[in-house]
Amino acid sequence: MLRLELFYFDGCPHWTVANERLSEALTRLGRVDVVVERRKVETPEDAERVGFTGSPTIRIDGHDPFSSGAEQVGLACRVYQIPAGLAGSPTVDQLTEVLS
Repeated sequence: MLRLELFYFDGCPHWTVANERLSEALTRLGRVDVVVERRKVETPEDAERVGFTGSPTIRIDGHDPFSSGAEQVGLACRVYQIPAGLAGSPTVDQLTEVLS
C-alpha cells in the first residue's frame, strides 16, 4: 500500500493547491485506493522532529521525491522548480510522474 503524506502549515497557502493536484494525479493514475495523509506542522519543534522542509512537503513512502538536499528545515513556504519556472507546488504532471 502506497503511503502518501502532505506536510503543511497554516501560514502557507500553497498546500491547498498541492492537495488538489495530488488528488488529480491520483485520479489520472486510477489510484482511488490511496489516501493522502495531511500532516499539519505547527511549531519549529514539530518541524525539526519530522524534518519539515517547507509547505507543502510531499512524501511517498517516507521519501521526498522533490528534495534537492538543499532545503532547510523550518516553518516556511517551499518553492518547486516546474517547467514554467518556480511555483509553490509541483504540477499535476510532475506528481503523476513521481507517483507512477
